[in-house]
Amino acid sequence: MAFMEKPPAGKVLLDDTVPLTAVIEASQSLHSHTEYIIRVQRGISMENSWQIVRRYSDFDLLNNSLQISALSLPLPPKKLIGNMDREFIAERQKGLQNYLNVITSNHILSTCELVKKFLDPNSYSVNYTEIALQHVSMFFRSEPKWEVVEPLKDIGWRIRKKYFLMKIKNQPKERLALSWADLGPDKYLSDKDLQCAMKLLSSCSHPYIYKVTFATASESSALVIRPFSEKGTLKDLIYKAKPKDPFLKKYCNPKKIQGLELQQIKTFGRQILEVLKFLHEKGFPYGHLHASNVMLDGDTCRLLDLENALLGLPSFYRPYFTQFRKINTLEGVDVHCFGHLLYEMAYGRPPDSVPVDTFPPAPSMSIVTVLESVLSPEAMKNGMPTVSRLLQMPLFSDVFLTNSEKTQFKIPTKLKEALKTAKECIEKRLLEEQKQIHQHRRLTRAQSHHGSEEEKKKRKILARKKSKRSAFESGEEQTMKYSNSNNSGSGASSPLTSPSSPVPPSTAAGASTIPSPPPPPAAPPPPPNLDVPMQPDPRPVNSTSRGALLSSIQNFRKGALKKTETCDYSAPRVS
Repeated sequence: MAFMEKPPAGKVLLDDTVPLTAVIEASQSLHSHTEYIIRVQRGISMENSWQIVRRYSDFDLLNNSLQISALSLPLPPKKLIGNMDREFIAERQKGLQNYLNVITSNHILSTCELVKKFLDPNSYSVNYTEIALQHVSMFFRSEPKWEVVEPLKDIGWRIRKKYFLMKIKNQPKERLALSWADLGPDKYLSDKDLQCAMKLLSSCSHPYIYKVTFATASESSALVIRPFSEKGTLKDLIYKAKPKDPFLKKYCNPKKIQGLELQQIKTFGRQILEVLKFLHEKGFPYGHLHASNVMLDGDTCRLLDLENALLGLPSFYRPYFTQFRKINTLEGVDVHCFGHLLYEMAYGRPPDSVPVDTFPPAPSMSIVTVLESVLSPEAMKNGMPTVSRLLQMPLFSDVFLTNSEKTQFKIPTKLKEALKTAKECIEKRLLEEQKQIHQHRRLTRAQSHHGSEEEKKKRKILARKKSKRSAFESGEEQTMKYSNSNNSGSGASSPLTSPSSPVPPSTAAGASTIPSPPPPPAAPPPPPNLDVPMQPDPRPVNSTSRGALLSSIQNFRKGALKKTETCDYSAPRVS
């Protein structure tokens, strides 16, 4: 087929769901305008960052493009006079930083092509609509029965996935939707296995899986054709949106927030859980459940985009479940995504943040019970329940499903093994990313704690205590040195003093001024020469002999003396 030949785009290794953060590092004034130097970072690694330069006019242009979302974004107002003042530039920089924080923290805005191109122009400079049209045109050369009616511009959230409204030439009233997508970073199937799995989708028959009319894949992209539904998806029902409108317009800021009725929640929830259970039992990876991937057919929900996992596309809720290490399998991912979907059905909007500490009042407490088992802090710590466990909960256990459509989805043994291997690879990348985020969070928490005011006060107190302890120990050490100097060397005469006698001061050299003890008696010296004056003895003090004497005195033991017999002749004799 011509579709399988050119132009090759290659496997896309960039994960578009990894959040971007932006910090304005500096500003510079050039002639009549100011430029802001922005540091943009993808994910948690500082190494994966780059600088961009933007003017206020660039921010203004982006903001005008984002007005389709109907969100009130905090872009600082324009100022024509005095806009080069230093104080004004500093104040505007703060306002622009707040603006960047808002758009990068909004889940839908942060993943849209407008924001990605603003922050990362090098990675998102390609016109994906033109590439999609090239592939679709080549496909029509080999399949002339199809015809494009119009492009469905931006109806989805993916940057590298484009949609077209189709028709069959001999059935002009029947409308179909064609989707084209690049292969993503989690594509681990071989080209042969991928092509086999894609063809298998058109033979799949299940009451809660949306029918695929045609599906094929090349070495760089894939193409799927399905019937087009005028009613739209489950998300269109919740947000009361028109299916053909752009994604930002439909879901960013709905005019009226209102959840579904209890019976609808019970029925739709049970149907979705049943199809998830079916896919898990078949060993077919999914991981892409959200309200826009559930098509409505009357009172029946049908799952869309089974091909996403085969193509290696990242999940819509990936920025959420990468934060929790207990959500480490595709089955757990499906359950977590079901929690988001159930929350939207109950409250008419997504949760503000995950985990959810407290849940608003719901149409039934049984809804809150299910949500607590999936989205609460305890659930994130303990792990996700199984689909079978959710089906047994009171919210879904009493729902009776009347659909009798026969199921058919036969996966060849060889392909089943390839799908199992691909699933393990997807889960391995998820685990590695979760580990990196966990380590980064611990490091950030430690640095934040170390830099807190309370911690700084504690460190100052400990430093004072340590300083006092060091001074005290230093004083004790000086005292010990002083005592040792009196017990050795030139201070050998100290043991001769009584305990109550004062210790004499020492010289700077540590030598004692006490004279040395007299030598033992010797022969009397010759008579002095009175004609010659007496000179002082110039010989130095013999410290060695004094040390030996001190050692002898200190080692004296009374018990070591020999016993002697004394003959006393002093008594008077009486004859």
